Order: sequence, then C-alpha cells, then structure tokens
Amino acid sequence: MEAEGTRIFDGRKIVLKETERALTPLGGMVVFLEFLNKIGLVKKVIECIPVQHRSPNSIPPAQTYIAFLISVAAGARRFAHTGWLRGDRALHGLLGMDRFPSDDTIRNLFLRFGMGEVQRFFEPMTEWMMERLPKRAEGHSLDLDSTVFERHGQQQEGAKKGYNPRRPGRLSHHPLLAVLAESHFIMHGWMRSGNSGTGRGVTEFLKEALALWGERGRLRVVRADAGFFDNELLAFLEERHLPYIVVARLTKCVKREVTRIVEWRDLDEDYAVGECAIKLMGWSQPRRFVVVRERIRESKASVGKKLIDLPEYTFRVLVTSLSAQPEDIWRDYNHRADMENRIAELKHDLGADRFCLRDFHATDAVFRSVLLLFNLLSEFRRASSIPQHKEPATLRSTVFLCGAELKHEGNDIILSLSTGWGGLKRRIALIDSILAWVFPVSPKLAPATVM
Repeated sequence: MEAEGTRIFDGRKIVLKETERALTPLGGMVVFLEFLNKIGLVKKVIECIPVQHRSPNSIPPAQTYIAFLISVAAGARRFAHTGWLRGDRALHGLLGMDRFPSDDTIRNLFLRFGMGEVQRFFEPMTEWMMERLPKRAEGHSLDLDSTVFERHGQQQEGAKKGYNPRRPGRLSHHPLLAVLAESHFIMHGWMRSGNSGTGRGVTEFLKEALALWGERGRLRVVRADAGFFDNELLAFLEERHLPYIVVARLTKCVKREVTRIVEWRDLDEDYAVGECAIKLMGWSQPRRFVVVRERIRESKASVGKKLIDLPEYTFRVLVTSLSAQPEDIWRDYNHRADMENRIAELKHDLGADRFCLRDFHATDAVFRSVLLLFNLLSEFRRASSIPQHKEPATLRSTVFLCGAELKHEGNDIILSLSTGWGGLKRRIALIDSILAWVFPVSPKLAPATVM
C-alpha cells in the first residue's frame, strides 16, 4: 500500500509506505524501566495489589496497573490516551508484555478498588517507597496544602460545588497533600469532595501520614497556609512535639494585637519584623505570632494583607512553635512556596486532575497512583544522578523521548536508539548510575499508633 504527501516548504512529493518493523518514539523509556527493575516494582505490585482475575485470558492486574503508570509517564492525560501505546510493539517488548491493556481494561481495574482496597494497596506501597528516601541529619520539612480538581458532568461521586477560584460554581474535588519538601516526595494524599474546607479532616490526615512515616527520620517543621490555621491541628502538632509554622488567619482579635505591636526591628528600609503572644478564644494557652511588615511601594507589589489602622504597610502573620528569630521563621516559611510547583507538576505534567471515574474510591485510587508515579520519577532522578529536580515533562522530553527500533537477533533482544535524539550516548551515563546505585533500605519499623 502506498500514498503520496507533499513537503510544506518546497512542494516535493513524499511516498508513504507501511513497515512491519517495531518502532517506538519512547526508546529512552528503557532507562526508566531499568530503574523500575532495580527497585523491584513489579514484584512489589504483584505482592500488594488487592485485585485478582479468574479468567486465564485476562491481562494480569499488575501488568494493567504498571501499563497505566507507563502511559502517564509517557504523557497520557486521560484514560483514552493510554490507547496510544497499544500499537507500540517495541515498548511492549521492552516491558515483556504480550498484550497492552485497553483504556476500558485500565478503568475496570480501578473500578475494582473500594475503600479497603485503596488502603491495603497504597499504604504498603508508600511505606516501601519511604524506605529508600535519603537520610537528612537536619530533618525533613513537611508541607501541607490542598488544591482544586475541576470536574465536568454530574455523575462523579464527591464532585461538589465548593472553593473554585478559576471557575466558581463548578463541580470539583478538593484533594489534600503532604509533601517532604527537600526530597520532593509526596508522603500522603487524600481525595476529598469539592465542598470540603481546606483544613477539613487535616488532623486525621496527618495522623495517617505520620503512621506511614513511623520513625524513619526527624520532621524538623510542619508548614501550612492560612487554610490550616486551626486550634485542633496546632494542639495535635504540639502534642506530637512537631515544630510548625502556619499562616495565621487575620481574625478581628489577631488584627487588634498586630496593631498593638510597638517594638519593630527593621531588616532594611522596606521590611520590619515584630512578634507577640496571642490566646484566641477556645485556646488553652497563648501562642507565638511572628509578624512581617512591608512598606507599600509603587515600584513593587507588596505581599500580605492591609490593615485599616496602618494603611501604609502590608502584614504577614505566622503562628509558630519555633524559637528562631522572626526573619528566620519568615524565610523558612517562604520555602514552602515550592509546593505550588509540585502541585503544578501533578496537574500539568501527569494529568492528576484529568483522570476521574464515577466511583469516588476508584477516582481516589487513580489519584494515589499518579502520586506514586511522581515519587517514582523523583527517585529515578536521584538514582540516575541527575543533579537537581526535574519536572516530569522535562524527563519525558530529555530522557524518555527517543526514536528507536526493537528487533531480535537469535536469543538477543536489541533496541537501537536513534542518534538524532541523543541515542545511547546521552543515556548510557544514566543507566550506569542506576546499575551502580546502592539505595538505603531502612529496617521495618513499628509505625506510630493512630490515636
């Protein structure tokens, strides 16, 4: 079979033909697959996955699950996009799969997940991932945040009207996330209904996260925005002896106390810091509030809130259990802004907000699977000695994307990477680093008891 095309710049004819050769645009995925083989992902998924098929003709659930992860890593942002890889025989050969699941097969796998299946699968998988986290003598920073996943249609369980700044009044889910900042590791995630407030259920959420964490390392600080300014959370953190920095909600009482501060220490001509102790209604004790005052300028937009009594300044107010200097508290909290990048990567690079099913727990299972993939990609970067954090889309374009041909010669399986895409030369150092990588495996520790 032949056809003709035309080059767009010079008008010359192109003869179009077919080929039976196993070609793939994702030849560089072999580097990521070598990493997955190194850590034993397939074995762990087979061990933990709670879904079993009775039919001898069905694709094993572990293969279907990993096919979904590979599809998202390759760029799929909807279930229908996973069908892109069904015709990629070269990639099937790299995976060792005779058949690649359809999008319906992948959907049906997640629809088998109820609340119990989600817990039985993702808890041991998360603990398994945590075992290989690099140790930090100074401890980890744990950042809390929530985001909005917009939904379309009326049939998704848990999709409710709630806080949605981009499209007010539309249905959404409102997931909750806990991230270890320095390691770029998502410790825990909850899918929640769209009408949930930012801090709703955060104490129970944090109890689950800490139970998964166990005694694997010191958490040096917990950071959160004003949506988590809640006495129950602060009291829980104090009970667990976890230092915290949380943005204070500017209630009437907080505003009044801020305006009463008389001792301001100038950091420069525009910034000053002060502090006070405030005991709000319902609190058993006063807590330390750190205040950053910024002079309003025409040349630069000021960050913070204005107070009627002091219109020439904006204020940022933080409640903390740390004893450090106010400016150090402020600078420490500012590092939490990097969490917005993690959320953007989940949405824009891995399509975390695009995979949705009618059943709530199935949607939660897909969401947590994307979180698992994010952590795998973050660990892949460390194992392959890539010097700094790379967005998933950057890994996709610089490592995974490479034209290649798969063929068999005798008993050998040969993958030929195109030199025009950097070929093996660009990727051999990554493979060598993975093969030489010795990852730390912490002993199995008794998890903290969830009270």
